[in-house]
Amino acid sequence: MLRTVKFRVHVVATFLLATFVITLVAAFLLSALGRFERMAEESAQAIFDQMAVANARQLEALVHSAGRVVEAGARLAPAAYAADGRVSESLREYLLATVDVQPPLYGLYFGLDSGEFFQVIGVRGDEAVRKALDAPQGAAFALRTIAAAADGRIEHWCFVGRDGSLLGERSRAAIYDPVRRGWYGRARERDETVLVEPYLFESSGQLGVTLARRIAGVDGVMGADLSLASLADFVAASTAGQPGGVVVLDAQDRVLAFSGAEAVRAAGAVELLAPLAAARNPYLAALAGALAGQAPQSGSLALAGEPHVLALRAVEVAPGVAYRVAAFAPLSAFSTHIVRARDQVVLISLLVLGISVPAAYLMSRRASRALANLASDSERVKAMDFSGEVRVDSMFYELDVLGEAHRTMKQSIRERTEALRQARDKLESLVEIGLALSSLRERDPLLRQILASATRLASAGRATLLLTTEADTLRPAADTDDMAQEAELALRAADGGASRSAHPAVRAVHERHTVCSDGMFADAGGRFRPSMLAVPLITASGEVLGVLQLADAHDPADGRAVPFDPEIIPFVEALAAQAALALDNQNLVEGQRVMLDAVIRLVAGAIDAKSAYTGGHCERVPELALMLAEAACAVDEGPLAGFRFRDEDEWREFRIGAWLHDCGKVTTPEYVVDKATKLETLYNRIHEIRMRFEVLLRDAEIARLRAVQEGADAAAAQAAFEARRAQLQEDFAFVAECNIGGEFMADEHIERLARIAGETWLRHFDDRLGLSHEELRRRDATELEDLPAAEALLADKPWHRVPRTEQQQYEARHGIRMKVPELLYDFGELHNLTIRRGTLSDEERFKINEHIIQTIIMLDQIPLPRQLRRVPEYAGTHHETLTGSGYPRGLTEEQLSVPARIMAVADIFEALTAADRPYKRAKTLSESVAILARFRDDRHIDADIFELFLRSGVYRRYAERFLRPEQIDELDIESYLR
Repeated sequence: MLRTVKFRVHVVATFLLATFVITLVAAFLLSALGRFERMAEESAQAIFDQMAVANARQLEALVHSAGRVVEAGARLAPAAYAADGRVSESLREYLLATVDVQPPLYGLYFGLDSGEFFQVIGVRGDEAVRKALDAPQGAAFALRTIAAAADGRIEHWCFVGRDGSLLGERSRAAIYDPVRRGWYGRARERDETVLVEPYLFESSGQLGVTLARRIAGVDGVMGADLSLASLADFVAASTAGQPGGVVVLDAQDRVLAFSGAEAVRAAGAVELLAPLAAARNPYLAALAGALAGQAPQSGSLALAGEPHVLALRAVEVAPGVAYRVAAFAPLSAFSTHIVRARDQVVLISLLVLGISVPAAYLMSRRASRALANLASDSERVKAMDFSGEVRVDSMFYELDVLGEAHRTMKQSIRERTEALRQARDKLESLVEIGLALSSLRERDPLLRQILASATRLASAGRATLLLTTEADTLRPAADTDDMAQEAELALRAADGGASRSAHPAVRAVHERHTVCSDGMFADAGGRFRPSMLAVPLITASGEVLGVLQLADAHDPADGRAVPFDPEIIPFVEALAAQAALALDNQNLVEGQRVMLDAVIRLVAGAIDAKSAYTGGHCERVPELALMLAEAACAVDEGPLAGFRFRDEDEWREFRIGAWLHDCGKVTTPEYVVDKATKLETLYNRIHEIRMRFEVLLRDAEIARLRAVQEGADAAAAQAAFEARRAQLQEDFAFVAECNIGGEFMADEHIERLARIAGETWLRHFDDRLGLSHEELRRRDATELEDLPAAEALLADKPWHRVPRTEQQQYEARHGIRMKVPELLYDFGELHNLTIRRGTLSDEERFKINEHIIQTIIMLDQIPLPRQLRRVPEYAGTHHETLTGSGYPRGLTEEQLSVPARIMAVADIFEALTAADRPYKRAKTLSESVAILARFRDDRHIDADIFELFLRSGVYRRYAERFLRPEQIDELDIESYLR
């Protein structure tokens, strides 16, 4: 390597060697300095091209990161968006965590078509935001909820600290309506993320934009307010120490961010959101004219009367919406020192006495080669190609310094670019992981996804997920090494205090932060690990769900063992936070599912327990329905071959519908369901009628005694009495027999009851005494009678008729087509005794059948999630027929699904074989199947389901589980199928 000397010293030395070549040397140096000027201009162009690209990528990263957050929120499960002003805890935690980890997000929110609105705003100690929101000191987040209330829409504010503590809250009448906002309407009209034009936030005065997207499966929009303050900071940092300036423009060429050298900023103030063409700064005003129309991405232009280099980059921040970043600098800032050097060289050349031709030739060749190499490498750098290594070995000190500076700059840009690329890749990976975790509903796939993502993100050889238990231990739940046997770790010592174990996972739980071990450490299974990382899974509420344990870090390039990179730990912690949120959400969903199933079984059990005569019906019908559904799903040919429940959600939906098929019976009075005799209400009124016969018998006895006392023939009087007693006993026996329901009642029996009813007896007491308010209300229309009053032996009194109120009518949307009796109840004695079949009057039979209407109404009022939307159909159609003659809606064959037809068969068969009904005996298996066959012939039930019921053996399996042994007889299946 040659010894370097300063250019000035070398010129003095060469002057002594060759004075006669001064003119040639001057001409050569002037030519060389002209190339320097061109290189300076190219270098300036390359630098500011890179500056424009860096600012454009920063803008693109900000907007796209916020867009991914909005898209992730819009893809959450619909159940997360609760109505009536209630926000699910999982969604609230997601919004808080997202705003917390992304400082550029000013706020994250969603609105619904109903006008409901929920928003999380990051206060983060910003005094301007705190004062604008009137938030208490120390508030880290502001939560705004808008929901409907009895007296209108109410806006409720909550202010919480960073530790989740509630610092204050207030409510007021809501003025803000999300549905009327521009971002809401634009997002609802398009199935993509929309970007609202930039504006100044009212609370903080900062410049920002709003991104919004329609929520999948919900009538609403998810939105985010993105502050562009970090973009302005990035622009200012990128122009620090540089001449010229950088300006960021929106689609209307309004200024979003601007920074530049002191001279540029001093030329005139720049207002944010002001049109570029109206800028008072002469540099930006001149730039507006240059950018009009199709401006080049790079080039030169005149600003403020001076040549400048220009770099322009367009950034598509949303579909059809592009922002522009322009970077400019005066050429003089890069060529001044070259011009000054040129003048000095010319002056020195004129003053020196000469230089030798060979020396001048060698020096110029050496310098030209070094400069050409630097220029060529600069072109590669401008194209973002950092390959190759250029070393300048020159006798000129300045060229050596320039070469070394070029190498340092190139290495710095390469390292910074690679670091930014890796950070961008990891952030994109985290967003993709978050979306993947939120979409998984099963526990095992979720755990596997967490481990796979963690090992890939941290370049770990092994990952283990340890979950806390109620016994204060860490139990392995999943491991990437299937052959490993991880031991359970105790979190508490024998004395009840915290465990003093040095294991990183235990320490991570107690210390509630990441523990990194770089030395050889034995894991819970006794295997030594060169490196281990334990990250606690902490929910937003502060609960530690477990520990994500990573081991055996390695270099992705060559696979050698290395410690965990400290820069990767924040990314792993972010993944652990997402995993904790996903696991917590899954625990909540599973808990709600278990609780809902338990409540449903509780309701069904309460219905069965309500009546001693129908106990078990709501339990047996689902069992039989599920047997039939399983048999139908197993069919591969015939009319039922296409029927399948595709997943567990559809099975659960059918199971819940079966359990709730008689939930409306909670509205049916017990005495109607259990009515065993015609005169039974809350008790059997035959006792009242018997007492009237007793009164008539005693009246006859008194008449006999009086006749004898008055001198009548005692034998004749006794004979008349005996005849009267025989008649009364015979008539009462007949009335009592009529009180027992049967299959048929003859007309002559009805006529005899009418004759018996004509008998009268004397009432000596006021029959209005001791009555309830409701009974007295029904008697208001009757006149008071003088006592004693003659009463009919059997009567239909006006107050026996209970009218139907307006509240007992049904809405048209329920589609009820049943004939509704005029009265709610008719307790008339003759009215009930003359019932021709069974024990139920028309009013009581409707009241029992009304249970299916109440089932539909009750289930219609429940806001069922999407996966349970068919529960009302399965629960409310088991009394329909294929002919449209069923109730309550009179549906036809085309309107009845396979599960609905299964429910009908299950309900009828259980009722036929039930041995706990007071009004009938339990039918045998053959009798019940024969009745089902007649129902099939009359098209009351589906023939294919009936055939499946027999051929699959479901009838036999059900009978063996639920029927009494004496009910199970032999069946000739083919005889019923023929």
